[in-house]
Amino acid sequence: MKPGPKPLLGTTMTHAERQAPYRASHAGGTPKVSYRRPADHRSRPQRWRDAVAELIELQSGYQAWLDTLPENLTNSITADTLQMICDPQGSPHFLSV
Repeated sequence: MKPGPKPLLGTTMTHAERQAPYRASHAGGTPKVSYRRPADHRSRPQRWRDAVAELIELQSGYQAWLDTLPENLTNSITADTLQMICDPQGSPHFLSV
């Protein structure tokens, strides 16, 4: 077995010194609960289709936002940005970002 890394301060910790923080963290009696994210078992084409569907859904939401934009915001940066999102072919700036 390979030896571990050399200690930073010149002295190694004893087993008791190493165990003390572990025991202190578990002294409360409540167990630590850690969750793992579920594995994504979808195929790559299915993930692609899901991502495109999500983008289309977002784009339709932005189009609805643009359609209901108040009159005083029609010539604003927000309106320009929403227009770029809703019509990316008509805006060269959208493609260069």
